[in-house]
Amino acid sequence: MDRENHQSVNMTFSVLGSSGPALAPRVGKLAIAGRKALATPHYLPVTSRGVVPHISQDNVRNETDINALYVGLEDFDANESPLRKFMCASPESPLILGSRRFPAIACPPVNTETSIAISTSDGYRQLPGEQYIKTIQKFKPDVVIGLADMVLGRPPGNKRRGKMVDRTHAYTRDALDRLYGDAVPEAEKCQAGYFAPILPLDNAQQTLYLDDLETEFRARLAGLALYESASLSFIPESLGALPRLLFSDPSGPHEVLREISLGADLVTLPFVGVSSDAGIALDFTFPAPPQENGNEPLALGIDMWSSQYAKDTSALRQGCECYACRRHHRAYFNHLLNAKEMTAWALLQMHNFHVLDLFFQGVRESIQRGSFEEDVRVFNRVYASTLPDCTGTGPRLRGYQFPSALTNQPRRAPRVYGRLDDALKKFQDSQSSVATPDTDADGLEQHGFASKV
Repeated sequence: MDRENHQSVNMTFSVLGSSGPALAPRVGKLAIAGRKALATPHYLPVTSRGVVPHISQDNVRNETDINALYVGLEDFDANESPLRKFMCASPESPLILGSRRFPAIACPPVNTETSIAISTSDGYRQLPGEQYIKTIQKFKPDVVIGLADMVLGRPPGNKRRGKMVDRTHAYTRDALDRLYGDAVPEAEKCQAGYFAPILPLDNAQQTLYLDDLETEFRARLAGLALYESASLSFIPESLGALPRLLFSDPSGPHEVLREISLGADLVTLPFVGVSSDAGIALDFTFPAPPQENGNEPLALGIDMWSSQYAKDTSALRQGCECYACRRHHRAYFNHLLNAKEMTAWALLQMHNFHVLDLFFQGVRESIQRGSFEEDVRVFNRVYASTLPDCTGTGPRLRGYQFPSALTNQPRRAPRVYGRLDDALKKFQDSQSSVATPDTDADGLEQHGFASKV
């Protein structure tokens, strides 16, 4: 099976193989003019101001197989342009632009009929839909994620759910008209593929919105952006050929496999960066290796903080060809972590993304062989259900990883400059007078500033 399923202005998506018509794993190819084609299923790295945490852009190009990046507009000033040049991103990497970083921080300001709340380096503010459209036209990303009225941190009430649908419908309609409408001159039409958001609500609650995506908006859509795996079952058959980007936060590879089994094409995996920050080197393959009956489940990763690796000169993973494993051993990682050297997290991040590259390659091959369902059952049996617990401390957290400082909120990070507190206290408790400019030679000698001759 090899058919062209969808074509937008500069993007094509082809389904190369699938085990079923709907809610089934499938293999595809996402091709964007002038960029490297992306085989699916695959992961989409999330970034901090356009950079994969801990890895510089040159190492992303030279030492990883990452070839697409997701960036959130709230990470940037709207005056920064062009975006690709500002980020120093590879000209071959597709850039996917959304309004919020992922995972997003809940914002106190509420969304409105024409804007959404975002968290920027200057604090919380409103992002009007009009400004988002102008930014898309200025930044010129390859793919853009439409605005969605989302409620973060708590379940929305019934009335709020109705507003979510109405506002998201309005955001989508206005953006498609302004970017691709018939009234827009051909030379000025947006070249980015537009991924319409699917809200994390029941099917019945957004039926009218989905109907309009099928009929009124279908010709201008390049893909779908979903925020929970359950939404994959709501996709109408007429939209089934569109690529599906799932903004998910799975706990580990077991959950990733479940999302792929439901038909997700691209997924976000925050646990990769979390594992690197925790000093954990991922260690799993798909399909799983053979295992004797009765053996303990294999660990999904290795905690490199453990003292048992202090003198271990083996690679992080036997046979691994990543940059970290080719050049360094476990004892070195253990030393770097205990010394709080940033090199540790950079190397672990390279290794962990390499493990994910091989994992998704195995997934695609398994789907094409028709053995994916059985391979998933074996994987679930062979490997532990959760990642190892973190036993050490990670690098200093970035500001966006916390909500804003509120009343009575604990400190974001422990104090660093406190070593002189004891000396200051002793000085303040001293009964001696403080030396002043009019102190004579005896006074200076008493305070230790000089010796009288």
